[in-house]
Amino acid sequence: MSPPKLLPPDIFQVSTGSSEPIYRQLMEQLRRLSASGQVQQGDTLPSIREVALALSVNPMTVSKAYSLLENEGLLIRKRGIGMLVASLAADFSDEEQRLALVRPGLERLAAEVKQLELAPKAVLNLFQQILRDNKS
Repeated sequence: MSPPKLLPPDIFQVSTGSSEPIYRQLMEQLRRLSASGQVQQGDTLPSIREVALALSVNPMTVSKAYSLLENEGLLIRKRGIGMLVASLAADFSDEEQRLALVRPGLERLAAEVKQLELAPKAVLNLFQQILRDNKS
């Protein structure tokens, strides 16, 4: 395990056009980052103000995400330091558990594909292309 680090405010990205609330987007991103090992126990999250400024969102939105993740046990609050990533209760070394994290997004995508009456094969081809393009 690598030593704890201070995470940058741009660790998060939001889609303002999404039907998913921004605080939920932040929560899901942190869960995925934790599951993939990009964020580890003891890492310090950027302040609420830093994230809000970087994303141009209301600080209360970031605060809500952080508080809910603290209630779940993913984050812990350290006075004078900020929010730290806690040890994960779940073992994300299992691919099935990591896949469960992407399922909600895929379900939303499947609903959009159906509404737009797109051919699943065309969507899968596009998805594969996007995955190849994002291999950086």
